[in-house]
Amino acid sequence: MLCWGNASFGQLGLGGIDEEIVVEPRRCNFFLNKIVRDVGCGSRHTVFVLDDGTVYTCGCNDLGQLGHDKSRKKRSGAAVFELMGEFFGVFSVHRQHTLAFVPSSGRIYSFGLGGNGQLGTGSTCNRKSPFTVKGNWISHSDFSQHPVSIEGYYCVKRIFSGGDQSFAHYFHVQNCLPPDDFRRCNYSTPIWTINAELIQRWLNFSSGRLPLDIVNEIDKVFSSAACINGSFLSTSNDDHYRTSAKFSGIDMNAARLLFHKLLDSAPQQAVQQVAASLEKSLIPKLPSSPPDIEALRLYLTLPECPLITDPNNFLSLAIPFGTAIINLDKTPLRVLENWWSTLENPGFMRLVQLFKNVVLHLLNSVKVGVPHAERRTFNTFLNIALKVLESLHRVNERSGQIIPYDKFYIHEIQDLISIQHDYLAWIQQQALGMGPDGSLTICTYPFVFDAQAKTTLLQTDAAIQMQMAVDQANRQNFSSLFLPVVESVNPCLMLIVRRENIVGDAMEVLRKTKNIDYKKPLRVIFVGEEAVDAGGVRKEFFLLIMRELLDPKYGMFRFYEDSRLIWFSDQTFEDSDLFHLIGVVCGLAIYNFTIVDLHFPLALYKKLLKRKPTLDDLKELMPEVGRGMQQLLDYMEDDFEETFCLNFTVTVDKYGTTEIRELIPNGAETPVNQKNKQEFVDCYVDYIFSRSVASLFSAFYAGFHKVCGGRVLDLFQPNELQAMVIGNTNYDWKELEKVGKQAALWCFIVSR
Repeated sequence: MLCWGNASFGQLGLGGIDEEIVVEPRRCNFFLNKIVRDVGCGSRHTVFVLDDGTVYTCGCNDLGQLGHDKSRKKRSGAAVFELMGEFFGVFSVHRQHTLAFVPSSGRIYSFGLGGNGQLGTGSTCNRKSPFTVKGNWISHSDFSQHPVSIEGYYCVKRIFSGGDQSFAHYFHVQNCLPPDDFRRCNYSTPIWTINAELIQRWLNFSSGRLPLDIVNEIDKVFSSAACINGSFLSTSNDDHYRTSAKFSGIDMNAARLLFHKLLDSAPQQAVQQVAASLEKSLIPKLPSSPPDIEALRLYLTLPECPLITDPNNFLSLAIPFGTAIINLDKTPLRVLENWWSTLENPGFMRLVQLFKNVVLHLLNSVKVGVPHAERRTFNTFLNIALKVLESLHRVNERSGQIIPYDKFYIHEIQDLISIQHDYLAWIQQQALGMGPDGSLTICTYPFVFDAQAKTTLLQTDAAIQMQMAVDQANRQNFSSLFLPVVESVNPCLMLIVRRENIVGDAMEVLRKTKNIDYKKPLRVIFVGEEAVDAGGVRKEFFLLIMRELLDPKYGMFRFYEDSRLIWFSDQTFEDSDLFHLIGVVCGLAIYNFTIVDLHFPLALYKKLLKRKPTLDDLKELMPEVGRGMQQLLDYMEDDFEETFCLNFTVTVDKYGTTEIRELIPNGAETPVNQKNKQEFVDCYVDYIFSRSVASLFSAFYAGFHKVCGGRVLDLFQPNELQAMVIGNTNYDWKELEKVGKQAALWCFIVSR
């Protein structure tokens, strides 16, 4: 409900606001989830009648016009307790007094100012609580059943109140009708809404030209935000009356079915009229700040309209609709996002697919050829579609993935744009605040990139950093020709190692290497061999060193026979410095475009991306233990504690002796039961993957990210990073090298 005007006495029911005058409609939050059937306005007070007959009043009460005995002022609605249990059909409110009529008993109640007898109570006293108006009142039911024996009684039809006077309109026996009841809606003049009856009326004219009145009906319905917002309401238990920031009150299935029933069967003239009304009248007039939550309903229902999803209407309907979404103020947009989060998987997927299709449509148009004068407009349209997808992606992540993350991927994107050049433009945009010619970069919206595109991004970023490191070394070497104090450096990271001592030699060099040198191209030389490292020697180096480092003789990693996977060993004698160097080696492999055969579970890549391992990761590494934990979670019998006899501890073998470690403080005295078993499983998983090897993994993580960490790596999902590390080499290295040189040149120019 909306209200505005004088609020100096609280008569608008807005609560503790400071303004004395409200100059534009504002939502009355007190009645947000209540069904208000009637409102009466006095000069300084207001009366509300709810569907269940409850009476609320607010405003000034100096003369008792609120029906409350004590308080002088109420800024939000307060129930009139003396009238509780009665069902009021009619209220009449004037300047400083109130009349209430109860159809079930036929009585009239009054309260407020009575100085001129306007309360009808037999005196001129003010009344601060409801009092029965004197008179021989009778209800309509009694009046109808005993028409002969009720002479001198009055059956009231309606009541009226003026400044200092009151009137009651009553019936005679011969024309007795039920009294007016404003709690009952007058359905003779309802607002037009899209429903089965109205659609069938339109479909009855399936041939020939539509009558003018039908065309006008279609135009009025689809030009009116009120008509669309009032359509497709959930009717079970009057759910739409509970509309709130978290509940839309819409029956989405009804919206989809009715839209399709109309547009799949309607004559072409009707379809064209719907499209024209949406395009010219409805969508362009959608405000950035709707007057009420209910006015946001059409943002959920319109995407179910087949016209919006038709590629022929993307420019005229879908993009303007997307514009209206991104132009919403923060508060209504937050409400809309809350509603999106409640959509079922198919409905949310249709919405995502709509704007993915818009993006593809625009990119295809650009590839086919768009006049230069229109290019900026197309970039604006593309930005709108991607911004809507960005909001949907944010909702999806915040809601624990309504749909899988890869449903946002646009796999065709690499065929339509150059990922490398888009990334270069994005770097310029980040540095200068704009791209070349103000163009849009898809890298601003990385959630649309699939694994292959992300890998290309990562390798492009590495190629750029590599080229910049080489150029910096070359400039330093050039300066050293003229300035003896400047030391010459190798433009590559050189590793000269002996096969029989590959780990020791490599680690000695890497310990002395500066951070900037990690960004240089890696060159490997095996002592006593003349092979030129064109990639093959480097690949062999990583194969040999990782095989050595992961060998059980070092005791740094534990091999699990059931899964044939490895994980960090909490019983190693090696210090964390060596794990740091292993992280560096893994990072160097990725940075230098070399795959490595790492038999780690997916949990490693989750932790590298700051994601928490789960029970599924335990099942992968330790299948038997994982199955046991799942059985524990699935067991629902009452004898849980007697069956499992567990507490919050874990038993570990430490150099031949058994140790018990607590998973939580005082874990040895905390039994595992039905209520806390999920917590126990979570703590066990965290112990295996994190707590027991915290310092070792922390060192590995730091070494890895020292070489190839950054914002591009953070775009990956764990399984995508795993696939890239252990086996995807389908890249155009010449193109990457070319882009790297272009970026390095640009960065050098900017730095000057």
